Amino acid sequence: MNKEFIPKLFTLLKAGISKKQISKDISSGVIVGIVALPLAIAFAIASGVSPEKGLITAIIAGVVISVFGGSRVQIGGPTGAFIVIVYGIVQEYGVNGLTLATFMAGFIIIGFGLARLGNLLKFIPYSLIVGFTSGIALIIFSSQVNDFLGLQIKNVPAEFVEKWKLYFESAANVNWYAIIISVLTVITTIYFQKITKKLPGSIVAILLATLAVYFFDIPVDTIETNFGEIPNKLSLPSLPTFDFETIKSLMGPALAIALLGSIESLLSAVVSDGMIGGKHRSNIELIAQGGANIASALFGGIPATGAIARTATNVKNGGRTPIAGIVHAIVLVSIMLLFAPYAKLIPMSCLAGILVVVAYNMSEWRQFKSLLKGNRMDIIILLTTFFLTVFFDLVIAIEVGIVLSSFMFMKRMSESLNVETHTIEDLNEDNLFDEEISDLPKGVTLYEINGPLFFGAARQFQETLMNTNIKPKAIIIRMRYVPLIDATGYQSLKEIIAAYKARKVHIILSGVNSNLLVDFEKNGVFDLINKDSIFFDIKDAIQLSKEII
Repeated sequence: MNKEFIPKLFTLLKAGISKKQISKDISSGVIVGIVALPLAIAFAIASGVSPEKGLITAIIAGVVISVFGGSRVQIGGPTGAFIVIVYGIVQEYGVNGLTLATFMAGFIIIGFGLARLGNLLKFIPYSLIVGFTSGIALIIFSSQVNDFLGLQIKNVPAEFVEKWKLYFESAANVNWYAIIISVLTVITTIYFQKITKKLPGSIVAILLATLAVYFFDIPVDTIETNFGEIPNKLSLPSLPTFDFETIKSLMGPALAIALLGSIESLLSAVVSDGMIGGKHRSNIELIAQGGANIASALFGGIPATGAIARTATNVKNGGRTPIAGIVHAIVLVSIMLLFAPYAKLIPMSCLAGILVVVAYNMSEWRQFKSLLKGNRMDIIILLTTFFLTVFFDLVIAIEVGIVLSSFMFMKRMSESLNVETHTIEDLNEDNLFDEEISDLPKGVTLYEINGPLFFGAARQFQETLMNTNIKPKAIIIRMRYVPLIDATGYQSLKEIIAAYKARKVHIILSGVNSNLLVDFEKNGVFDLINKDSIFFDIKDAIQLSKEII
């Protein structure tokens, strides 16, 4: 089997893992499991589903990603990036629609991996990633204002403007107890690491806030008042109910989940590679991510991907093998089985405070500010993706962002195509030409093409050769620096050959490599030009032009 499709855990087990490293991985897994607990619950609630679904996702997906993934240290589970998509799907299609979309997305991600698209997904522009990540961060923050301020709005609008309009209208109903808990949670989450890095500040905040609310009977909303009991067991796996029409309507959301999950998991893997000096296997990582989403859906969970913050926590605490990720899932299932009845007492304002910190860390405002000083096209992609994410829909934002990025790529690639024109009249002491073309005969024009001749550049190539006042008897098209020609490029080349042929001008091709010759045959170039007029060496092409003249 190709090594790129072998999970990292299998490779490491075959090579052998030291007892010392296993001990470090177990310790790191315990810490990451504790870190993941409040995040899994908070992400689920912010996504519009019950809290146990976040725990189920972290447990099931976490195990699958660690066992079958292509990274040594990746920690999988629910992330903040999915909140926008998940919330939108739940509002429109219900929880069953979300389960089906997650199930479908899993197969799409597996398809990405089998098609070896892992490396290609890394080339999505940074401006697009920052745009929708910053937009998601703003939406997450906006979604938490109700609980952060204790406004007790039962039905918060999904639309960004309507949401904030209602917040301002309800400003008189703030609960100062909730605000105090939220603010103290933010402070504890951010600054507790200065006391110790072994225990996450978010856990400390939850413990203190929950105990305070319980013993002092503080009047704030809790998980229990909003969602009731949290189940302390995993349900048996079952297939989501579906029909063809539902599958059709969910293709867009499923594709958005697949793209976002693939991008975030590979970004997390790349970041962790830099931290440990390793190299992940992109395609098996995608296959594992796809399998994790299928498994999560079967157990009633939500979309999962590689979690950058939890993966970084794993690395910083000594985790170096997927054993840490497996232990993290075991810790979570243990907590779920033993302490779920107590988790219902967690104040909603405390979870809101944790998510506000998550939103701030996701916002990447420094990178956003830096990109605004950069290239005009990058700014357009950044702002378009950001505003579409905030005011419309993340699915639309990703689709439009990718289209804009493709146009940007095509524009830059077309600009990289350069066509140089050489005639004997240019040969004087002020021009330092290649000696190979110093004996170019009079009446012959040489066009040298530098760059790929693809659809984005084909029109420029054709206009350069056709819109000229030069009336040569023969033309040499030198193609030594043409790495590829696509269908549009071949069509332009054939049109040029046919047009000059009609004017009784001989066309000679030079620098044509063996791969292009094979494509010439397939694309019908030899129907317009004789093989005797196609050369690899420029000297042979010039010699033929002399004979023609």
